[in-house]
Amino acid sequence: MEIEYKNNKIRKICTDASFVQKKHGLPMAEIIHQRIDEITAAESVEEMIKYRIGNCHRLKGNRKNQYAVDLIQPFRLVFKRKEYNIQIAYIIEIIDYH
Repeated sequence: MEIEYKNNKIRKICTDASFVQKKHGLPMAEIIHQRIDEITAAESVEEMIKYRIGNCHRLKGNRKNQYAVDLIQPFRLVFKRKEYNIQIAYIIEIIDYH
């Protein structure tokens, strides 16, 4: 899938290893970059859900039409599918929404 980002801050967190390491620490930086690589490698969101890649799951309630992958508990990387014909994951945020 292709990836787009909600804003420059989330883009920097997801693409700049030294920035995310300073902000969240090495373990979180490693898992964020692993999840970004997994999203990029996947053909579709459905594939990620089917094979439980990063424990990808559909969200409910006020987060309907959004998906999440696990990071270091309790944090999740939240995204939505921007396009249906061409799969684009639109990264929204890294959050503990529980």
